[in-house]
Amino acid sequence: MRVNFIRLFFEYLYIHIKSILFFIIFTLIFAVVSYLSNLSLSNILYASLLCVFIAFIFMSFDLWRFYKKHKLLIDIQNQITVSTENLPSPYGLIEKDYIALIKLIHNDKLSLLSVKDKSMSDMIDYYTLWAHQIKTPIAAMRLLIQSDNKNDNTELKDQLQKIEQYVEMVLSYLRLDSDTTDFVLKKYDIFDIVKKSVRKYAHLFIKKKINLHLDETSFFALTDEKWLSFAIEQILSNSLKYTKEGYISIYLENYSTLVIKDTGIGIAQEDLPRVFEKGFTGYNGRYDKKSTGIGLYLCKRILLKLGHAISIASRITEGTEVRINFKS
Repeated sequence: MRVNFIRLFFEYLYIHIKSILFFIIFTLIFAVVSYLSNLSLSNILYASLLCVFIAFIFMSFDLWRFYKKHKLLIDIQNQITVSTENLPSPYGLIEKDYIALIKLIHNDKLSLLSVKDKSMSDMIDYYTLWAHQIKTPIAAMRLLIQSDNKNDNTELKDQLQKIEQYVEMVLSYLRLDSDTTDFVLKKYDIFDIVKKSVRKYAHLFIKKKINLHLDETSFFALTDEKWLSFAIEQILSNSLKYTKEGYISIYLENYSTLVIKDTGIGIAQEDLPRVFEKGFTGYNGRYDKKSTGIGLYLCKRILLKLGHAISIASRITEGTEVRINFKS
């Protein structure tokens, strides 16, 4: 940060205004007493100027020390969260008290952060373990449903898929802020990933009688298959949730942008700037009371980490277009 020396000079004068006033008063007293003692005016003026010159030398030195200390404090502001060892040496009892107070507050802050980090780490470990453990009964339920010869278990399959989706959402949420985020970047055919995601929701397309227009263009981009699949599945899930009739179209635009377009209920214009905020549901949240506002938030964070851009265009009752730009 650049130091404004003129502003610093006036700050210095403000801090030492009492000392300066005392010096002026004492110099005037000296001059008056000397004049009343019949000293010549030239001698009084010479002595006064000598005092002013000596004071100026000391003041310049003290101002330079003040400037250096201020600059040092500015420089270490970004390091104070790590250590207080680089604080300048105190000058006088009051500065010693201030530095002792700063160190006390800093140590207390580090202690609180340590407790908070430990609590957060324990919570993340618990939910990660829970998310992995819950997959076992989910897999068992899926096997039981598949082995059941009855034809009225379609709704059970749908609800089970939602549970699996929510578990994956929890795991993705936890992994995003982890130091061990398992990104494996390779060149993938994006439409191969899209087709796998579409197959996962094939029964919903059939159940809701929604047409799928899928571009078969081969398009390769540097990405992570698992994380990109999660993002695409979240977008497809939203499209299917809010599209009652019509179609969902997936195609390539401008040789670098994947477009997922639907004919659903759309998103209100005032909600569009906030759709990627965590927990924001807006108009669609009022439409679907179970909306969490987490899906698109995770999509944006994941795609940003992968180096991709995401944008949304929509109009109420006309549908929504989601664009994922792979051009780096």
